[in-house]
Amino acid sequence: MTCQRQNILILYLESSALDARTIGWSLYEGASDARHDAGDADEPPYPTGLAALRDGWRLLQMSPLIPHVPGDEFRTSYLKYEFLFEKLIDIDPAGGAR
Repeated sequence: MTCQRQNILILYLESSALDARTIGWSLYEGASDARHDAGDADEPPYPTGLAALRDGWRLLQMSPLIPHVPGDEFRTSYLKYEFLFEKLIDIDPAGGAR
């Protein structure tokens, strides 16, 4: 008997285009006991959002495009272009991911 677990990948891109360069990321693996913390890798898991799509990740949500208030385009308080992906992984409850 198998069941499914969800892995979540959050990519922050340079712009609103899926083929823009990844500048930040988080990965949460519900299918294993692996733990990934912010800053624990020098390279992102995917160079672009499009590369994640091509590897089987499903795009769930994109950040809405909101125009900058004049002068706000230079603020660095948060990463604006967030893309949320999921991948469902088959799990054998007796032995882990398949």
